[in-house]
Amino acid sequence: MPAPQSTPSSVELPDDPVALAQLLVGVTEALRTANLDALTEDELVTVAETAEQARRVADAADAQIITAVSDRAAYRKAGWIRLNQFLGFGLRLAPGEVKRRTLAAAKVGRLSNLRGEVLDPVLPATAAALADGAVSAAHVLVITDVMRLIPDRVPADIVADAETHLAQAARTLAPDQLRKVGHRLLAHLDPDGQATDERDRQRTRELTLAHQDVRLMSKLTACLTPQVRAKLDLILTAWAAPGFNNPDDPDSLHGACDAPGIDPAAREAAAQRDLRSPGQRNHDALEALLDFALTHQALGAPGKLSSSLVITADLTDLATGTGIALTATGTRLPVSALVDFAADAVPYLEVFAGATREVLYLGRGKRFASKAQRLALFGRDRGCTAPGCDRPFSQTEAHHMPDWQHGGPTDIDHLGAACGGHNRAASTGPARWDTHILDTQAGDDAGRVGWKPADRDLPPAVNPIHYADLPLRRPPPTADPPTGRTSPAEYQLLHLLAGHPATPLRATDLQFPPAA
Repeated sequence: MPAPQSTPSSVELPDDPVALAQLLVGVTEALRTANLDALTEDELVTVAETAEQARRVADAADAQIITAVSDRAAYRKAGWIRLNQFLGFGLRLAPGEVKRRTLAAAKVGRLSNLRGEVLDPVLPATAAALADGAVSAAHVLVITDVMRLIPDRVPADIVADAETHLAQAARTLAPDQLRKVGHRLLAHLDPDGQATDERDRQRTRELTLAHQDVRLMSKLTACLTPQVRAKLDLILTAWAAPGFNNPDDPDSLHGACDAPGIDPAAREAAAQRDLRSPGQRNHDALEALLDFALTHQALGAPGKLSSSLVITADLTDLATGTGIALTATGTRLPVSALVDFAADAVPYLEVFAGATREVLYLGRGKRFASKAQRLALFGRDRGCTAPGCDRPFSQTEAHHMPDWQHGGPTDIDHLGAACGGHNRAASTGPARWDTHILDTQAGDDAGRVGWKPADRDLPPAVNPIHYADLPLRRPPPTADPPTGRTSPAEYQLLHLLAGHPATPLRATDLQFPPAA
């Protein structure tokens, strides 16, 4: 990259940040439509280098803007209760981009402490290089990753020198090349691993479950402490042994391989039939352990929604055995797998009117929503109903419309699912919202919760995050609507369960009310 070019003295820039931001859009648009064909090859290269420099300086400006928006909680004025919601939904940035920008801002921005004092950047040399347009936000993230791995025992002055060295190297290297320099630097700072202690291991421990992909699969990544690794090795040795907990083998052995009473001949035969890879055996062992925990009340008191596996599915999908169901924790699973879940659990069902999310049968309660009302809210709302919030239903509360203290009843048609932050924001504070259940004039959104910033003249909006499949729904069936006592969905599920090889845990699992 060339050295930064100063602004020509003949160009007078406004002092107003709003005018500067608008001018930035105008300049970028003018560059987009400029005639590049008239340039020589050398001039074209200069334009490309200068534009990249401008993009990197814009990353530094972006860090300052995000810092100012965060420090002053300006996102609340736009109706958002968290910075990441403003960036993700308000500015429509992808989750990875939100994380990248907020992390970069935290490292190169000038943050304020509780006394209002402006602090120097956490990575001062990196911040200076970014402001010069010499490095990109990708360089900042690489330097951040390397600095995080420096042991706590390394003296502060050496840590500062390491950051300066990395920032200087970033001015001439690409991010992947810079990462290699970082690895060599870490090896120099702790060549034999003696500087790493328990504080470093505890500081870097983590386990992350990624979002589901288009195949509904999820990646699990972890950085485990030695203690957790030792325990996991012990468990996987027992539960992931060949021939055990094999979903592809109807005669598979279950549980731990050293459990008492296992026939050695059956163990050997099951192992011979097992064609799974070690990774697949580990996966199936984890599923068996989860089943063991769920069936032994490891989630607390039975009967509560927080300790139950609650799933909602469309009646048409249930009847055809296709489509996607949704759990209260936000996991999507094929309806074809729903029967396997329901065979060992109490099936909670919700039935809806046509293609809308309008619950047919309403109930009443007192101050707090009943279990039946919570189930109805999950079936209708799926998660937090506030625009831009991706919190699953398991992290929501029953929000009254109007508020309970303002005379709002605890009726299902006056309740909506809202996370704790939005439940409070709908009543008080600078991000207050007006909420109500939308009527039939809302079309497919009828029965859903509409949100509107209290001090802005905008139409009510619904949260599309939990309804990404709604435009793809098939037309509703022409069958008669469910009766007030039971529904075809209950008997459809009962019919499927009757043919399932698993035996329910309790006889009451299959005791549905009689048809009207």
